[in-house]
Amino acid sequence: MEAEKQSRGVFSGKLGYVLAAAGSAVGLGNIWRFPYLAAEYGGGIFLLTYLILALTFGYTLMVSETALGRMTGKSPVGAFRKLKNTRLSLAGGWINAIIPMLILPYYSVIGGWVAKYLFEYMAGHVAETASSEYFTAFISNASSAEGWFLVFAFLTMLVIALGVENGVEKVSRIMMPGLVILAVVMAIYSMTRPGAVEGIKYFLIPDLSHFSWMTVVAALGQMFYSLSIAMGILITYGSYMKKDVNIETSMHHVIFFDSGIAILSGLMIIPAVFAFSPGDAGALSQGPSLMFVTMPKIFHSMGGGRYVAIIFFVMVLFAALTSSISLAETCASTFQDELHWSRKKSTIMVGLIVLVLGTFSSLGFSTLSNVRLLGMQILDFFDFLTNSLMMPISSFAICIFVVYVVGVKKIAEEVKLSSAFRFEGMYKVFIKYIAPFFVMVILLSSIANVLGIIHI
Repeated sequence: MEAEKQSRGVFSGKLGYVLAAAGSAVGLGNIWRFPYLAAEYGGGIFLLTYLILALTFGYTLMVSETALGRMTGKSPVGAFRKLKNTRLSLAGGWINAIIPMLILPYYSVIGGWVAKYLFEYMAGHVAETASSEYFTAFISNASSAEGWFLVFAFLTMLVIALGVENGVEKVSRIMMPGLVILAVVMAIYSMTRPGAVEGIKYFLIPDLSHFSWMTVVAALGQMFYSLSIAMGILITYGSYMKKDVNIETSMHHVIFFDSGIAILSGLMIIPAVFAFSPGDAGALSQGPSLMFVTMPKIFHSMGGGRYVAIIFFVMVLFAALTSSISLAETCASTFQDELHWSRKKSTIMVGLIVLVLGTFSSLGFSTLSNVRLLGMQILDFFDFLTNSLMMPISSFAICIFVVYVVGVKKIAEEVKLSSAFRFEGMYKVFIKYIAPFFVMVILLSSIANVLGIIHI
């Protein structure tokens, strides 16, 4: 198996794996989704809930997927087939493989928006981007939005074409430390603005009076979205992991990186909104608009805002690229394993899928703006389909697969090849009982949210 993994590609060691997996986990969800969910669902109590869930439920699923990948040396479909289970291969294998093929195109569209804003700030167009109508005008311009989407997609495909060690790992080794440095600089700047203290206190100090069941549901959804669970990424990256790399500590390091960036993002954005938009509570709960409408207004209102904005959007672009690269790598790996294609041919196929589906998502705000799927714009529909439906189903299948097909004992044996598995007891309880329950909570609450029964 080790020779087979070498032919597919392999990470050079623990650091290469951790930086690549952390790069996958750290994405746009950390930068804009985490802060606005934290603001909406209780600040410090949301943060505490998220960290507890990430270190228990999230850790359990991450260990399961990584161990399955390393055990089989295959991407999702091959991993399930190699362990000889056909009933769950569709839910656990193919859905895991298809999810990144559906996420990557629309994610690249949003990545293009980030690249566009970075370009505008580098060109000195600070006042223009601060206009409330600027973002809507940009995404409604078919040629402009499509052009920036293609720029971002090209950068992603270029890295994938270079391979695992020379592409994915090397880029992660550069971008992840750079991302951390930029996040620290931005957080310090934001927290030292006059009036920012109230934002810091709201975000970091838990207040039980703000806790509700919806705090748990929202934190679960964010953890799912943020840790690259059920996207096939961790299985694929696990298949590139050497047998002597410690799975247990690697997972903790990935969670540390991911949660650290999320916390730094909260310390960048929430204090800044408190400082520069006093009394405007709605500014924190605007979803994507927080990054592309609210933050540009804040940059325009501060001294040296252009340079702060450049640092911010370079950081966001790094985060977007590291995540899109992991999605694309998972897609390419599936084609290599299942169709026995070369990396070049697999990369071209992934590029074609991104081009076609990404164009639909990009034009969904302009030429195809009248097209609605379940009442949603095209990009929103793909986001709902993958994150709210397919990923919980896939994770539930993995839990069942590990417990009733592979066996928890075999997963533990794989982990113990390189570590003592100190949290084995907790892992067994969560994978058998708690994780399947939480996954179904996410699925049912997401459906209820779309039907208007609850609001997340």
